[in-house]
Amino acid sequence: MQLTQHFTLAELVASAKARELGIDNTPTPEAVARLRATAEVLERIRATLGDVPINVTSGYRCRALNAAVGGVTSSDHTTGQAADIVAPGYGTPLQIARALAPKVSALGIGQLIYERIGKKAWVHISTRVP
Repeated sequence: MQLTQHFTLAELVASAKARELGIDNTPTPEAVARLRATAEVLERIRATLGDVPINVTSGYRCRALNAAVGGVTSSDHTTGQAADIVAPGYGTPLQIARALAPKVSALGIGQLIYERIGKKAWVHISTRVP
């Protein structure tokens, strides 16, 4: 299912860990609606970064998958309101976070976090506005 011009439901729910563990990561209809809104924010981010492709490294995670990957119980990933992204065509995740930080409100980002574990880094965005 195409959520927006550049983002599909399949890419926002894809999970190697879910496949590995046999976890059904199918979102609820309510989560699909939130994922569409998240994809719309990702479209705005893509445009802001010069229309470079964005790779979603983690999107929707059902509660079982979220627990399996060590996510916090209050994670916005479990409601379809978060995505972890990289955009190699733009630059490093730190460069992406720095480019987006001054535009958080205008883009509809509720939370922007540069995250790094070892040599892996990504940008976490949430569309939930407190």
